[in-house]
Amino acid sequence: MGAGVIQKSGGSGRRRRRSRPAAMSEINVTPFVDVMLVLLIIFMVAAPMMTVGVPVELPETAATALPQEQEEPLSITLTADGRVLLMSNEEPLEDIVGKLRAIAAERSDDKVFLRADGSIPYEHVVQLMGALNAGGFRNIGLVTEQGGPRLDGSGN
Repeated sequence: MGAGVIQKSGGSGRRRRRSRPAAMSEINVTPFVDVMLVLLIIFMVAAPMMTVGVPVELPETAATALPQEQEEPLSITLTADGRVLLMSNEEPLEDIVGKLRAIAAERSDDKVFLRADGSIPYEHVVQLMGALNAGGFRNIGLVTEQGGPRLDGSGN
């Protein structure tokens, strides 16, 4: 007698089809993270270049910094070449008192920061301070660089 091999078929004898893997329902965030990191690096490099400033050589002094206010302080700059900038807009010296009066009427604080180049004659700085006073700003803070000479003999 011979031994026979018995095959089990899956029912009706049809071939089984291979089933496809189920669709992945998770979000792949790797490309998103890659794009965000690239954008972060671009903004970190570009942000310092977006600051607009006026080159002013401020005099150095040993005075401490003024406390910060809640309202953005008004700043006026007198450059080495004699230009007057109200915040970041250049204004003719003749029109500055009228502009300052209009600004003083809208603001609750009369504090203004005056930035003047160290090479400007004192006369021009005092004239601008007089214009600020005539414009309604009585609280004038002179902006300087820290680390200047101390007059009390204790060194720098």
